[in-house]
Amino acid sequence: MIKKVSTKASGKVALKTTGKNAPKSSAKQQGKKAAPAKKAAAAPVTQAPQDTLNTPADMTVLDRLFDVVQSRKGTDPSVSHSARLLSRGTYKIAQKFGEEAVECLIEAVAGRKDLLTGESADVLYHLIVLWVDAGVTPQDVWAELKRREGTSGIEEKASRPKQVLAKKDK
Repeated sequence: MIKKVSTKASGKVALKTTGKNAPKSSAKQQGKKAAPAKKAAAAPVTQAPQDTLNTPADMTVLDRLFDVVQSRKGTDPSVSHSARLLSRGTYKIAQKFGEEAVECLIEAVAGRKDLLTGESADVLYHLIVLWVDAGVTPQDVWAELKRREGTSGIEEKASRPKQVLAKKDK
């Protein structure tokens, strides 16, 4: 976890890594006498980029994932899986999303919760690629979910306009 800490001398805020992956404390920080430090030029305190791998998992991960996929749009397909998918077009993106959805369903029916979790992550990722391709934002989807909140699923479905499909001529 990364916490903001204030430095007494400069009054600036620095980031400190805490938790099991944090670097070991110095002798001085542990209350022991430390060897005299060599004088060095004072480096300005800068804010490190947020380490998203050490942030808690929550719903904002989807917004961050959307931002990453969006940033890959139009970039070199040889260096980014998202760029490669986006360069292939809507049909291929939708096909890949469908494949991942089927894999997710298979794991659900088989009762393999651990594999269902991984396949669910794949489905969400490919859905986000589909959103980026279509120009849909997570905020659009969150707003639609908010609009539906508190409405029975049966009522919501009944309120949708009926779609008439044209019959194919033989």
